[in-house]
Amino acid sequence: VYLKKGCLPVALSELKTVMGKKKAFIVTDSFLYHNGYTKPITDKLDEMGIQHTTFFDVAPDPTLACAKAGAKQMTDFAPDCIIALGGGSAIDTAKAASIVVACGGTVEQYEGENKSSKPGLPIVAVNTTAGTGSECTSFYIVTDPVRHSKMAMVDPNCMVSIAVNDTDFMSSMPPKLTAATGMDALTHAIEAALSKNANPLTDKDAYWAMQAIVQNLPRAVANGQDEAARTMMAYAENVAGMAFSNAGLGMVHAMAHALGGHYNLPHGVCNAVLLPYVLAFNSRSPVCRERFMTIAAAMGLQGTFTPDTAAPAVIQFVRQLSAGVGIPANLAQLNKVNPADFAALAELALHDTCMSTNQITPTRDEVVAVYTAAFRG
Repeated sequence: VYLKKGCLPVALSELKTVMGKKKAFIVTDSFLYHNGYTKPITDKLDEMGIQHTTFFDVAPDPTLACAKAGAKQMTDFAPDCIIALGGGSAIDTAKAASIVVACGGTVEQYEGENKSSKPGLPIVAVNTTAGTGSECTSFYIVTDPVRHSKMAMVDPNCMVSIAVNDTDFMSSMPPKLTAATGMDALTHAIEAALSKNANPLTDKDAYWAMQAIVQNLPRAVANGQDEAARTMMAYAENVAGMAFSNAGLGMVHAMAHALGGHYNLPHGVCNAVLLPYVLAFNSRSPVCRERFMTIAAAMGLQGTFTPDTAAPAVIQFVRQLSAGVGIPANLAQLNKVNPADFAALAELALHDTCMSTNQITPTRDEVVAVYTAAFRG
């Protein structure tokens, strides 16, 4: 992992000096491509004598069609490495296409855990947001427009070879994107801490990430040029990514995947809106209530907490943090969500890979109830 302002050229040099690569396939979106963000990459590749081409049709929350198109262009070009430039959408598209090119078949057949037969092509992930953690995780997400849901793939064969968190690429993120991706990272840290698979190593990362995010996200949203806040958010989202990649996630992500896939809503916003309501549901678990005390301490909440008082304090703090960075307070404010869909969304959420590590296995009616509470606010 390279994490430093201006670290991109040094990271890319490994493609030649360490890995001996000759053909690079760049995956990005049209905004980054047409606004010159790929130029530092292509200039460095030209300097090293590495051939390259660019696939710039990545859209937010990439669909099966996007990943399929990327895989087709990748196959035609026959690269020996991939460079993904962007947030989770670009990196996840690169992961999905790379697995299909290496292993054959279709993207959807890799939904679930450990479905591929061998590693995909080496990926250099140049992260432009501070939220998804995709540059360091074994997860990738692709939207299925037929089922109106996001498919979660968990597979160590998709992990990137070189992760680049260069804050030069993050300072221009608008406040809304900074807020949404930052709350996504906070959700990663909290769900990793509450997961059935949490352990001392993942806890170390999860609780540190929480502390860094609550201290730096409001600053990064208020002033995108605050280099110290941007740097700490880059560290925090990366560390939170490592925590959940090893511990797993939970009910927030399972519900957010269904919600975002059905209504084409931003993933980070879905997580942020659902987070306090799922935390309230999970506070029924004695294990979660105990861990809420550590979460409260990591977030810097003042006072002496018991298992019964920590959860409400954390939930209230999360609500205040979300409101402070401009996240809607409930699902109704997203202007797309229809409660008539909640039963179908709950069914999708129950079958999402992320639900398996939630401390409580909910019923469909309980998931509907959480959606309903999040809609009403």
